[in-house]
Amino acid sequence: MAAGPEMLAELRRLRARVPQLTGALVAGVDGLVLAHDTPGVEAEGVAALTATALAVAVRLADTTGQGDFRELLVRGVYGYVATYAAGESAVLTVLAQDRVNVGRLHLESRRSGARVGELVDAAERARAPAPAATRTRSARTPRPTTTEPRTTTES
Repeated sequence: MAAGPEMLAELRRLRARVPQLTGALVAGVDGLVLAHDTPGVEAEGVAALTATALAVAVRLADTTGQGDFRELLVRGVYGYVATYAAGESAVLTVLAQDRVNVGRLHLESRRSGARVGELVDAAERARAPAPAATRTRSARTPRPTTTEPRTTTES
């Protein structure tokens, strides 16, 4: 995907803005890694688990009438895993230490998720086949005939 280097740069900028982040990745909603900056963590495994958690979160939000998925936060003893919607077909997942300012985590990750979403959606549009051109009549294409009789008026 052409947006890969830009996504990776955005992940690195996010990690610079929130020093307590220990990793960040962008994955498709199908669980495939699109970009990652996750030292010491198996990105493919986290992406697959993210897809599973995302499916549950989407279903939970829908069932309870909360609308479209926006984000998911998991707090463990040693830190946080947060997943944010990133466009139509991707998510941003970040890993953070337990001492992270959660408000700052949300603020910066939401911004990065929006930027990554723009990149992913633009790349998807670029890969999509162009719509077929509208067929125009040519000299060989006969015009439909009407079955109504013509009326003439005489003056």
